[in-house]
Amino acid sequence: MFSKVLIANRSEIACRIIRACQKLGIKTVAVFSEADQHSLHVKLADEAFLLGPPSPKESYLNISRIISIARASHADAIHPGYGFLSQNPDFARACQEADIRFIGPYPYVMENMEDKVKARNLAKRAGLPILPGTDSPVPDSQADSTARDLGFPLMVKAAQGGGGIGIRIINSPEELAPVLHQLRSLASNAFGSPHLYFERYMPNASHIEVQVMGDEHGNLVHLRERDCSVQRRNQKIVEESPSHASKLSPHQRSLLWDYALRLARHIGYTNAGTVEFLASPEGEVFFLEMNTRLQVEHGVTELTTGLDLVELQLRVASGEYLPVSQEDVSSNGHAIEVRIYPEDPDSFIPSAGIINDFQQPSGQHVRIDSGLFPGYEVSTHYESLIAKLMCWGQDREEARVRMLDALDEFRLEGVKCNIPALKRVLANEDFIEGSYDTGFLVKMAETARAASGIGVYSGSQVDVADMELAAAIGAALLVSMNGATPAGGYHPVDWPSPWKLYGRREQMVSRSLGGRSWR
Repeated sequence: MFSKVLIANRSEIACRIIRACQKLGIKTVAVFSEADQHSLHVKLADEAFLLGPPSPKESYLNISRIISIARASHADAIHPGYGFLSQNPDFARACQEADIRFIGPYPYVMENMEDKVKARNLAKRAGLPILPGTDSPVPDSQADSTARDLGFPLMVKAAQGGGGIGIRIINSPEELAPVLHQLRSLASNAFGSPHLYFERYMPNASHIEVQVMGDEHGNLVHLRERDCSVQRRNQKIVEESPSHASKLSPHQRSLLWDYALRLARHIGYTNAGTVEFLASPEGEVFFLEMNTRLQVEHGVTELTTGLDLVELQLRVASGEYLPVSQEDVSSNGHAIEVRIYPEDPDSFIPSAGIINDFQQPSGQHVRIDSGLFPGYEVSTHYESLIAKLMCWGQDREEARVRMLDALDEFRLEGVKCNIPALKRVLANEDFIEGSYDTGFLVKMAETARAASGIGVYSGSQVDVADMELAAAIGAALLVSMNGATPAGGYHPVDWPSPWKLYGRREQMVSRSLGGRSWR
């Protein structure tokens, strides 16, 4: 086992990893930017080192500085958490070259899954069903004919992209040319590659993912599935395990588990990873992508399986055999996680400030992962997730009711947060019945706007989706115009967070309305 681990991350996930290391008797090294010098993860670690200024590029994305600190502190290994450098093969390779263990898969595996076209082809060769689409990047000269052959609606996706910023949905051939031009430019700036590919869009689909864990000796298990369909702007906000019985039959559930293991074996996967799928109401399932890291929502799997995923990561990365076999893995009860963001619960506009009062819920089967404390500053430098609240129940309804009670108990003053919005989700009949998909929040918002008049300004209808798209494009242009794009383009983790982009969006919308607010 390692004697000392450096955590190349911050806030709640850094605290989570530190606690797992303490459980195993491993010393920990925290790194922090100037903005995080008083953060909880800095206080919890055995040692802490300053990375640099608040900018991620000068701190949590500074590979050479992190490696230098790991060497100076005599760390055996580096845990990247999630976000930042967690899926960066160059970082994993730099760790190898410095003779420091990277707690995650091998760099070549990360590279294969980072390229979405390559990942599609590898999944196909492993026997997984993939959405109808292209097996190579699409040049402009073939775009129209290829799109017509595939049919509409269609997703145009950045080959190196991640998340919603690299995806556009089009419904007709007339929309194709301007979307291609816009997305190629954005992809070049954001991901360092203009390559795009096509996939058929599946409406009313659920987002189901399967957790896998493998050791260095060829042992591999799945830890069952999670449903992550409650999303806004392709960002998950509610996750649960197992998925609702109405979404997957026992056969389909077993099939997804098998598909995840097939792909993981095919690419030589080790450590923690997640294979993501889309499931249609008709029972079809298709491979979506693979995340080569620990997921934000790993806690719901821990609550239902009784396994500590971070401990397993540490054990297998140190060369130990996986301590569980597939026969040992069982699921008990139901767990739900909600992500708490500092933002207006109605408009989703970010909120920053000092937390002057904080009371977290407690009780049996209630868990909170956070880096919060009274006096904590919620800044705009990093991703906006500030806490994860998880509840377990003997069944889904017990977990849901317990979560609502825990949200009622949660107190956070000094910044706005999305707890009221989370309560609305958990109390919604479609969520209660399990009849929700990735478009659930959009439908909820449309219903609310229709009932309350939100989206109307000066007697004329405002197309919120169009405003968001225009503002996101404008934000990307502002980044480029300000000279923020380095040579070779951004790695996906360097791209400004959706939180920042939509903060800029609000400023631009306000300016476009002459400084007046819209509702």
